[in-house]
Amino acid sequence: MTSSQFVSQSSVPAILVLEDGRHFRGTSYGAQGTTFGEAVFTTGMSGYQETLTDPSFHRQVIVATAPHIGNTGWNDEDGESKQIWAAGYVVRDPARVASNWRSRRSLDEELQAQGIVGISHLDTRALTRHLRECGVMRVAISTEVLDPEKLREQVLQQPAMAGASLVDDVTTPEAHVVPAEGEKKYTAVVLDLGIKASTPVRLAARGIEQHVLPATASFEEIDRIKPDGVFFSNGPGDPSTADGPVEVLRQVLQAGYPYFGICFGNQLFGRALGFETYKLKYGHRGANQPVMDRTTGKVEITAQNHGFAVDAPLDRATETDFGTATVSHVCLNDDVVEGLELRRDGRLVGFSVQYHPEAAAGPHDSAYLFDRFVEMLDASKNQQNPEGTH
Repeated sequence: MTSSQFVSQSSVPAILVLEDGRHFRGTSYGAQGTTFGEAVFTTGMSGYQETLTDPSFHRQVIVATAPHIGNTGWNDEDGESKQIWAAGYVVRDPARVASNWRSRRSLDEELQAQGIVGISHLDTRALTRHLRECGVMRVAISTEVLDPEKLREQVLQQPAMAGASLVDDVTTPEAHVVPAEGEKKYTAVVLDLGIKASTPVRLAARGIEQHVLPATASFEEIDRIKPDGVFFSNGPGDPSTADGPVEVLRQVLQAGYPYFGICFGNQLFGRALGFETYKLKYGHRGANQPVMDRTTGKVEITAQNHGFAVDAPLDRATETDFGTATVSHVCLNDDVVEGLELRRDGRLVGFSVQYHPEAAAGPHDSAYLFDRFVEMLDASKNQQNPEGTH
């Protein structure tokens, strides 16, 4: 297989039908068949491979707002997991040529190989505007049922994302260890709620050995490892359904383990601190979301993928069972909570962000948060061992 190849364009008709009856006709892209999910749009101009393989997109049909998709093909290195998790893919103009020195096959071929039903050559701008106005909703793509009313009947029978518990579908089946890169400095327990492959790489690069546990792990399993800190990953579904991990996190905080959470891990941190979560109208998905770190005043451009958020006050601190909680990061587009901090006796003991600081495919403005985790572990170690003795 060469790194540059022409991509055959399908002429098989396909249809996309939303639960409110709006429909769009186009042509098949990827596998043929019928698929269902929640229609969401992502504004990233690049990184479609990382997006499609992100477990947080489980059971969602992704609408690409960038019009030209597939030009760099598909390689064997950039996946964020071992499979495509998206339920379907919607693009306007598939690339006629896939060309990149690492490309091994076209995006269309990979979608076919993994059985992912997609649709192309439709007005994704109109579809995106509709989702912005009406909110994300259930959807179907089909090459089999081309009657919009009949397909809509099937769409209305599908479960909604609100109330969906999906973490067990994407978590690791068994515990495993990711070694530190170079000298080992710390040990962390990582609760895999749908972790992206780039995250352990960022932690390992900072000398952190990671014991990755399934989402069903108990506090006793975590405590048995005696980690220096605990990390909760990103993941799919409604955080209000994750009562088990929330209770485990409360025990983690009660025991005094330093905590860092990303995305779903931010939402569960919020719940553990006593806040509620809620569903956003159309969410934040893409690589261009502006966020302010309120602790430094710095504005960063972030990669995000979430449809739920934490309901915490922006204008005041909140006293919790574990210390004082504040909103540390906020979205500059809509004031959605993008991060939380927990301090005890003035010392940082836990923090989280709603976005993805590992930012595979970029941007990398937020990589400092992994350093902040290490600094928190340093402070915790010095607090426990002020004289430097063992």
